[in-house]
Amino acid sequence: MLSPHSQLIAVGKGCLSSLEELGRMSILFSHTVRQIFASPWEFESISRQVRFVGSRSAVVIAVAGVFVGMVVALQFHDTLARFGSVSLLGSAVGLSLVRELGPVLTGLIIVGRVGSATTAEIAIMRTDNQIDAIECMAIDPYRYLLFPRLIAFVIAAPLLTAIFNVVGIFGGWFVGVVVFKVNQGAYFASMADAVLLGDLTMGITKSIIFAVLTAWICMAKGFLMHQNHGMVFGAEGVSNVTTAAVVMASISILFADFVISALML
Repeated sequence: MLSPHSQLIAVGKGCLSSLEELGRMSILFSHTVRQIFASPWEFESISRQVRFVGSRSAVVIAVAGVFVGMVVALQFHDTLARFGSVSLLGSAVGLSLVRELGPVLTGLIIVGRVGSATTAEIAIMRTDNQIDAIECMAIDPYRYLLFPRLIAFVIAAPLLTAIFNVVGIFGGWFVGVVVFKVNQGAYFASMADAVLLGDLTMGITKSIIFAVLTAWICMAKGFLMHQNHGMVFGAEGVSNVTTAAVVMASISILFADFVISALML
């Protein structure tokens, strides 16, 4: 068992290592964002990444949105029925999806579906020395590998969130109107009265920030895996760094959701 002094030293080393990693990730992010001002943009690479992030995730997002909307309507109907306010079901479903559940769950699905694949792909390129080969050919890896992915995440995430919200609203409509016989006009009228422009702005803002966080963390974890102390290369190293990226991105999304909600209330 370690002495208290040794434990303090271990904690200090861990904190310094985390700060060092955060600094490297911040430098990588600044180099990537700087590519916005470089021209011309590689629109072919960006469109390919948008297809990977967006269209290939649309089915998963739609299926998740349907069931989440149905569950939200089911739970809110039971609660509102106790107070005789079933006519407010539409507003409850709309606000919960647009403000919170839509951007958060979409962000978490993107982390699991696309973020993990992005980290693994870049990490494999690092272990196989493909990134070093790109640099030897005088190609900027930030511009060639990272920038198109960052733009693709920022473009696709709000669109996927919108799909999640729309499908979720109709999933709630199915449970409320078809199953529980809530008046269809009251369902959509209460939603139109409750969901305001500020609510939509909050949802879009969250989705964009979550996309930036996901892209940044997942790309940095794979790109900088060779600089992590004690990192094992090969299949085990790729697995470890991918797991770390998914965990860190998911926690960052939940923390950012709280901060944004507190600031935009």
